Amino acid sequence: MQVCVLGSGSSGNSTVVRLGGRALLIDAGFGPRAVAKRLDGTGVTLNDIDAVLLTHLDRDHFNPNWFSTLLKRRITVYVHRRHERTLYRHRATTVAEVDARSLHNAGLLRRFTDQPFTVETALASSPARVTPIHLAHDRSGTVGFRIDSATGRLGFATDLGRVPGRLLDLFADVDVLAIESNYDPQMQMASPRPQALINRIMNGAGHLSNDEAYQAVCAVIERSKRLPHSIVLLHLSRQCNCPSLVRRLYDRDPRFADRLCITSQSQRTDWLSAARRHAPLSGEQLSLF
Repeated sequence: MQVCVLGSGSSGNSTVVRLGGRALLIDAGFGPRAVAKRLDGTGVTLNDIDAVLLTHLDRDHFNPNWFSTLLKRRITVYVHRRHERTLYRHRATTVAEVDARSLHNAGLLRRFTDQPFTVETALASSPARVTPIHLAHDRSGTVGFRIDSATGRLGFATDLGRVPGRLLDLFADVDVLAIESNYDPQMQMASPRPQALINRIMNGAGHLSNDEAYQAVCAVIERSKRLPHSIVLLHLSRQCNCPSLVRRLYDRDPRFADRLCITSQSQRTDWLSAARRHAPLSGEQLSLF
Protein backbone atom coordinates (compact mmCIF):
# COMPACT_ATOMS: atom_id res chain seq x y z
CA MET A 1 0.00 0.00 0.00
CA GLN A 2 1.15 3.49 -0.90
CA VAL A 3 -0.62 6.78 -0.23
CA CYS A 4 -0.28 10.12 -2.02
CA VAL A 5 -2.35 13.16 -1.01
CA LEU A 6 -2.93 15.03 -4.26
CA GLY A 7 -4.12 18.11 -2.36
CA SER A 8 -6.04 18.90 0.80
CA GLY A 9 -7.83 22.08 1.83
CA SER A 10 -10.96 24.15 1.36
CA SER A 11 -10.48 24.36 -2.43
CA GLY A 12 -10.23 20.63 -3.04
CA ASN A 13 -9.37 17.28 -1.51
CA SER A 14 -8.26 14.03 -3.10
CA THR A 15 -5.98 11.21 -1.98
CA VAL A 16 -4.83 8.26 -4.08
CA VAL A 17 -4.18 4.86 -2.50
CA ARG A 18 -2.17 2.41 -4.59
CA LEU A 19 -2.83 -1.28 -4.02
CA GLY A 20 -1.00 -3.95 -5.98
CA GLY A 21 -0.71 -2.00 -9.20
CA ARG A 22 -4.24 -0.55 -9.05
CA ALA A 23 -5.55 2.48 -7.19
CA LEU A 24 -8.53 4.04 -5.48
CA LEU A 25 -9.30 7.66 -4.63
CA ILE A 26 -10.51 8.98 -1.32
CA ASP A 27 -12.62 11.97 -2.36
CA ALA A 28 -12.59 13.71 -5.72
CA GLY A 29 -12.71 17.38 -4.83
CA PHE A 30 -10.59 18.38 -7.82
CA GLY A 31 -11.97 17.89 -11.31
CA PRO A 32 -10.74 14.89 -13.34
CA ARG A 33 -8.38 17.03 -15.43
CA ALA A 34 -6.81 18.51 -12.30
CA VAL A 35 -6.45 15.05 -10.75
CA ALA A 36 -4.87 13.71 -13.95
CA LYS A 37 -2.39 16.59 -13.89
CA ARG A 38 -1.50 16.00 -10.24
CA LEU A 39 -1.07 12.29 -10.92
CA ASP A 40 1.43 13.05 -13.66
CA GLY A 41 4.79 11.65 -12.59
CA THR A 42 3.39 9.40 -9.85
CA GLY A 43 3.20 6.27 -11.98
CA VAL A 44 -0.59 6.25 -11.62
CA THR A 45 -3.07 7.50 -14.21
CA LEU A 46 -6.85 7.75 -14.32
CA ASN A 47 -6.81 4.38 -16.12
CA ASP A 48 -5.48 2.76 -12.93
CA ILE A 49 -8.28 4.00 -10.67
CA ASP A 50 -10.95 1.41 -9.89
CA ALA A 51 -12.95 3.14 -7.15
CA VAL A 52 -13.71 6.40 -5.37
CA LEU A 53 -14.56 6.47 -1.65
CA LEU A 54 -16.47 9.58 -0.62
CA THR A 55 -16.12 10.97 2.89
CA HIS A 56 -19.02 13.37 2.26
CA LEU A 57 -20.45 15.55 -0.49
CA ASP A 58 -19.17 19.06 0.23
CA ARG A 59 -17.97 20.66 -3.00
CA ASP A 60 -14.32 20.49 -1.94
CA HIS A 61 -14.63 16.70 -1.56
CA PHE A 62 -16.67 15.81 -4.64
CA ASN A 63 -16.63 17.69 -7.92
CA PRO A 64 -19.75 16.81 -9.97
CA ASN A 65 -17.73 17.12 -13.18
CA TRP A 66 -16.44 13.63 -12.32
CA PHE A 67 -19.74 12.00 -13.31
CA SER A 68 -18.95 11.57 -17.01
CA THR A 69 -15.39 10.37 -16.31
CA LEU A 70 -16.62 7.85 -13.74
CA LEU A 71 -19.14 6.49 -16.22
CA LYS A 72 -16.72 6.43 -19.16
CA ARG A 73 -13.92 4.72 -17.23
CA ARG A 74 -16.21 2.37 -15.27
CA ILE A 75 -15.02 3.63 -11.87
CA THR A 76 -17.14 2.49 -8.94
CA VAL A 77 -18.26 5.13 -6.43
CA TYR A 78 -18.84 4.27 -2.77
CA VAL A 79 -21.13 6.65 -0.89
CA HIS A 80 -22.64 6.37 2.58
CA ARG A 81 -26.41 6.00 2.70
CA ARG A 82 -26.64 9.28 4.66
CA HIS A 83 -25.11 11.12 1.71
CA GLU A 84 -26.75 9.28 -1.18
CA ARG A 85 -29.62 11.75 -1.65
CA THR A 86 -27.16 14.63 -1.72
CA LEU A 87 -25.16 12.87 -4.43
CA TYR A 88 -28.31 12.57 -6.56
CA ARG A 89 -28.83 16.32 -6.28
CA HIS A 90 -25.36 17.12 -7.65
CA ARG A 91 -25.21 18.25 -11.27
CA ALA A 92 -22.17 18.51 -13.51
CA THR A 93 -21.47 21.72 -15.40
CA THR A 94 -19.94 19.87 -18.34
CA VAL A 95 -22.12 16.91 -19.34
CA ALA A 96 -25.39 17.76 -17.66
CA GLU A 97 -27.22 14.56 -18.61
CA VAL A 98 -24.72 12.38 -16.72
CA ASP A 99 -25.37 12.25 -12.98
CA ALA A 100 -25.60 9.85 -10.03
CA ARG A 101 -28.58 8.12 -11.63
CA SER A 102 -26.42 7.31 -14.63
CA LEU A 103 -23.88 5.68 -12.31
CA HIS A 104 -26.63 3.74 -10.57
CA ASN A 105 -28.07 2.48 -13.87
CA ALA A 106 -24.58 1.39 -14.95
CA GLY A 107 -24.04 -0.53 -11.71
CA LEU A 108 -21.24 1.80 -10.60
CA LEU A 109 -22.85 3.22 -7.46
CA ARG A 110 -22.36 1.37 -4.18
CA ARG A 111 -24.13 2.48 -1.03
CA PHE A 112 -22.46 1.51 2.23
CA THR A 113 -23.56 1.69 5.85
CA ASP A 114 -21.55 1.81 9.07
CA GLN A 115 -20.55 -1.83 8.56
CA PRO A 116 -17.22 -2.93 7.02
CA PHE A 117 -17.19 -3.64 3.29
CA THR A 118 -14.75 -4.78 0.62
CA VAL A 119 -13.54 -2.74 -2.33
CA GLU A 120 -12.48 -4.93 -5.23
CA THR A 121 -9.80 -3.78 -7.65
CA ALA A 122 -9.13 -5.01 -11.18
CA LEU A 123 -6.45 -7.22 -9.64
CA ALA A 124 -8.34 -9.80 -7.63
CA SER A 125 -5.27 -10.33 -5.44
CA SER A 126 -5.49 -6.83 -3.93
CA PRO A 127 -8.95 -6.24 -2.40
CA ALA A 128 -9.24 -3.66 0.36
CA ARG A 129 -11.27 -4.13 3.52
CA VAL A 130 -12.83 -0.79 4.50
CA THR A 131 -14.18 -0.04 7.96
CA PRO A 132 -16.13 3.25 8.00
CA ILE A 133 -16.71 5.47 11.02
CA HIS A 134 -19.29 8.24 11.28
CA LEU A 135 -17.83 11.62 12.23
CA ALA A 136 -19.51 14.86 13.32
CA HIS A 137 -19.31 17.56 10.67
CA ASP A 138 -22.12 19.99 9.95
CA ARG A 139 -25.59 18.53 9.50
CA SER A 140 -25.06 15.16 7.81
CA GLY A 141 -21.60 14.32 9.15
CA THR A 142 -18.73 12.78 7.29
CA VAL A 143 -17.10 9.36 7.13
CA GLY A 144 -13.61 8.29 8.17
CA PHE A 145 -12.06 5.09 6.87
CA ARG A 146 -9.72 2.39 8.05
CA ILE A 147 -8.47 0.56 4.97
CA ASP A 148 -6.80 -2.81 5.43
CA SER A 149 -5.01 -4.69 2.68
CA ALA A 150 -2.42 -7.42 2.50
CA THR A 151 0.27 -4.76 2.10
CA GLY A 152 -0.66 -2.14 4.70
CA ARG A 153 -3.22 -0.31 6.80
CA LEU A 154 -4.46 3.27 6.46
CA GLY A 155 -6.49 5.36 8.91
CA PHE A 156 -8.06 8.40 7.21
CA ALA A 157 -10.25 11.07 8.80
CA THR A 158 -10.93 14.62 7.65
CA ASP A 159 -13.60 17.24 8.38
CA LEU A 160 -14.34 15.89 11.83
CA GLY A 161 -15.66 18.30 14.41
CA ARG A 162 -14.44 16.18 17.30
CA VAL A 163 -12.61 12.92 17.82
CA PRO A 164 -14.81 10.01 18.94
CA GLY A 165 -13.26 7.39 21.20
CA ARG A 166 -14.01 4.68 18.65
CA LEU A 167 -11.74 6.37 16.11
CA LEU A 168 -8.79 6.15 18.49
CA ASP A 169 -9.30 2.40 18.82
CA LEU A 170 -10.05 1.88 15.13
CA PHE A 171 -6.87 3.65 13.99
CA ALA A 172 -4.57 1.80 16.39
CA ASP A 173 -1.69 0.06 14.61
CA VAL A 174 -2.29 1.60 11.20
CA ASP A 175 0.78 2.10 9.03
CA VAL A 176 -0.30 5.48 7.67
CA LEU A 177 -2.31 7.75 9.98
CA ALA A 178 -4.00 10.66 8.16
CA ILE A 179 -6.07 13.14 10.18
CA GLU A 180 -7.31 16.69 9.80
CA SER A 181 -5.38 19.51 11.50
CA ASN A 182 -7.37 22.50 10.28
CA TYR A 183 -6.67 25.59 12.36
CA ASP A 184 -4.75 27.36 15.07
CA PRO A 185 -7.29 28.71 17.62
CA GLN A 186 -5.56 32.07 18.07
CA MET A 187 -5.31 32.63 14.33
CA GLN A 188 -8.93 31.58 13.96
CA MET A 189 -10.19 34.03 16.58
CA ALA A 190 -8.07 36.87 15.17
CA SER A 191 -9.15 36.26 11.57
CA PRO A 192 -11.53 38.60 9.69
CA ARG A 193 -13.98 35.74 9.23
CA PRO A 194 -17.60 36.27 10.29
CA GLN A 195 -18.23 35.20 13.86
CA ALA A 196 -20.85 32.71 12.70
CA LEU A 197 -18.26 30.91 10.57
CA ILE A 198 -15.73 30.90 13.42
CA ASN A 199 -18.36 29.43 15.75
CA ARG A 200 -19.27 26.76 13.18
CA ILE A 201 -15.67 25.68 12.77
CA MET A 202 -14.91 25.56 16.50
CA ASN A 203 -18.20 24.23 17.92
CA GLY A 204 -17.33 20.53 17.88
CA ALA A 205 -19.10 19.81 14.58
CA GLY A 206 -16.81 21.72 12.24
CA HIS A 207 -13.07 21.08 12.07
CA LEU A 208 -10.22 19.96 14.31
CA SER A 209 -7.64 22.37 15.70
CA ASN A 210 -3.94 21.57 15.66
CA ASP A 211 -3.97 20.73 19.37
CA GLU A 212 -6.99 18.44 19.00
CA ALA A 213 -5.33 16.61 16.11
CA TYR A 214 -2.08 16.27 18.06
CA GLN A 215 -3.88 14.85 21.08
CA ALA A 216 -5.70 12.39 18.81
CA VAL A 217 -2.43 11.24 17.22
CA CYS A 218 -0.87 10.74 20.66
CA ALA A 219 -3.93 8.80 21.86
CA VAL A 220 -3.85 6.52 18.79
CA ILE A 221 -0.18 5.79 19.38
CA GLU A 222 -0.85 5.02 23.04
CA ARG A 223 -3.24 2.32 21.84
CA SER A 224 -0.79 0.94 19.27
CA LYS A 225 1.90 -1.70 19.42
CA ARG A 226 3.93 0.11 16.76
CA LEU A 227 4.38 3.62 15.49
CA PRO A 228 2.81 4.47 12.14
CA HIS A 229 5.19 4.79 9.24
CA SER A 230 3.69 8.20 8.37
CA ILE A 231 1.57 10.76 10.21
CA VAL A 232 -0.26 12.83 7.60
CA LEU A 233 -1.98 16.09 8.52
CA LEU A 234 -4.87 17.07 6.26
CA HIS A 235 -6.98 20.12 5.43
CA LEU A 236 -4.78 22.89 6.89
CA SER A 237 -6.50 26.26 6.61
CA ARG A 238 -4.53 28.70 4.48
CA GLN A 239 -5.99 31.62 6.41
CA CYS A 240 -5.98 30.28 9.97
CA ASN A 241 -3.05 27.92 10.15
CA CYS A 242 0.69 27.80 9.52
CA PRO A 243 2.81 24.71 8.77
CA SER A 244 5.63 25.99 10.96
CA LEU A 245 3.25 26.17 13.94
CA VAL A 246 2.19 22.60 13.28
CA ARG A 247 5.78 21.44 12.92
CA ARG A 248 6.76 22.99 16.26
CA LEU A 249 3.84 21.27 17.94
CA TYR A 250 4.97 17.82 16.77
CA ASP A 251 8.60 18.58 17.56
CA ARG A 252 7.64 18.02 21.20
CA ASP A 253 8.00 14.30 20.55
CA PRO A 254 11.17 13.16 18.74
CA ARG A 255 9.39 10.03 17.51
CA PHE A 256 7.40 12.18 15.09
CA ALA A 257 10.34 13.96 13.45
CA ASP A 258 10.81 11.75 10.39
CA ARG A 259 7.21 10.56 10.19
CA LEU A 260 5.33 13.84 9.86
CA CYS A 261 3.84 14.87 6.50
CA ILE A 262 2.02 18.22 6.36
CA THR A 263 -0.18 18.34 3.27
CA SER A 264 -0.79 21.31 1.01
CA GLN A 265 -3.69 22.62 -1.03
CA SER A 266 -1.48 23.44 -3.99
CA GLN A 267 0.74 20.39 -4.45
CA ARG A 268 0.78 16.67 -3.89
CA THR A 269 2.85 14.78 -1.34
CA ASP A 270 5.44 12.15 -2.14
CA TRP A 271 4.33 8.54 -2.07
CA LEU A 272 3.99 7.44 1.55
CA SER A 273 4.71 3.75 1.90
CA ALA A 274 3.03 1.50 4.44
CA ALA A 275 6.21 -0.57 4.69
CA ARG A 276 7.49 -0.66 8.26
CA ARG A 277 11.04 0.67 8.30
CA HIS A 278 11.00 2.33 11.72
CA ALA A 279 11.82 0.93 15.12
CA PRO A 280 8.88 -0.63 16.98
CA LEU A 281 7.45 0.66 20.20
CA SER A 282 8.79 -0.80 23.40
CA GLY A 283 7.85 -4.48 23.63
CA GLU A 284 6.68 -4.76 20.02
CA GLN A 285 9.39 -7.19 18.92
CA LEU A 286 8.54 -9.51 21.78
CA SER A 287 4.82 -9.38 21.00
CA LEU A 288 5.48 -10.09 17.31
CA PHE A 289 7.75 -13.00 18.25
